[in-house]
Amino acid sequence: MPDSSDYVVVGAGLAGAATAWQLAARGHQVTILERNVPASHDASSHGSARIFRYAYPDPFYTRAVQEAKALWDGLAVDSGSQLITHSGAADFGSERNPRLLAGVLAQAGIEHELLSAEEAMGRWPQIAFDTEVLWHPAAGVIDAETAVNAMVEQAVRHGARLLTGWPLQGLDRTAAGYQLRSATGKTFDAGNVVISAGGWLPGLLGELSLPSGFLAGLPQITVRQEQAFHFRYRDHDGGPGSVADVGTSWPTFIHKRADIQVYGLPGGRDAGFAGQKVAEYNGGRLLPSAAEQTGEVDPANRGRVVDYVRRFLPGLVPEPYAETTCLFTNTPNEDFIVDRVNNVTILSPCSGHGAKFAPLVGQWAADLATGDANVPLRFRTATAAVSSR
Repeated sequence: MPDSSDYVVVGAGLAGAATAWQLAARGHQVTILERNVPASHDASSHGSARIFRYAYPDPFYTRAVQEAKALWDGLAVDSGSQLITHSGAADFGSERNPRLLAGVLAQAGIEHELLSAEEAMGRWPQIAFDTEVLWHPAAGVIDAETAVNAMVEQAVRHGARLLTGWPLQGLDRTAAGYQLRSATGKTFDAGNVVISAGGWLPGLLGELSLPSGFLAGLPQITVRQEQAFHFRYRDHDGGPGSVADVGTSWPTFIHKRADIQVYGLPGGRDAGFAGQKVAEYNGGRLLPSAAEQTGEVDPANRGRVVDYVRRFLPGLVPEPYAETTCLFTNTPNEDFIVDRVNNVTILSPCSGHGAKFAPLVGQWAADLATGDANVPLRFRTATAAVSSR
């Protein structure tokens, strides 16, 4: 006979771990099925460096960050781990609209400054700003791997089970709920299933016994193999931009121009604390699913990022000393997917900006999986499409 659980969460990345934690903390019987290990290096939640920021042109997301931060703070206390390191954030570029972002932060009561390019370069001479700059000091860096492990540990503490080496192949309806099938021939029974499979989701959707109308209503999901590069800090004799001063002098940043969109953040443990992580947003190649990733860095993408560092980041040595690939799972409008049909919850808080919301997404997904529809309707397009017919 196969194992069984009231709730099964497939995937132990940030979103899946958060959902399992929230469900288990409410007293539900929960099992996590992870294809590899939590925060696996070939998935989307590995490593120590993800941007935490409040600046969004859409006030909805800024308010959601505020809600998520309270949950992050509670998790940090409960786990005894430092999950967010505050370094502040700078937003600039002709397509980033710092003034609009400042208005959103003002409405939300979040501390910020709107600086001229000259004022910003006086403060951070290691960055060449080309427009006015939004600065908000409460932003920082999330340690994704530590966060995943903290949430899994909390889930297990509340009674959840974690099974690793369990790559989901498909889902079949049964009289009592669902039977999950692994690629290794194992099976597992569940009353309710949460699919948080990241870049593997496109390849799984057709194997989940979901209604065709629901599937048709989901946003188009694309997967990219992104690249990130680490550049060493130049020696500024102990002044701004030096390795010794990195904790205060290097903010996270998003620079959006008509020709390129780049983000950067202190690389932390991933970079041996010696450099800045810099990447072109959505600069990688499209994949059918995460199963097709190669882990090979595109030389053209490397060239674009190196050229960008030469032009706009004089505080860095313009030669990457480390590089990696990662997965971005995207929807067309960069909204998330938190939707449910027939006791199956589809979860994809994606498009390169979901990490900061992880505890809140877990709360939304747990609400939805237990029958509480307290989830933003903008994330439930499939349900809306079915309901409108």
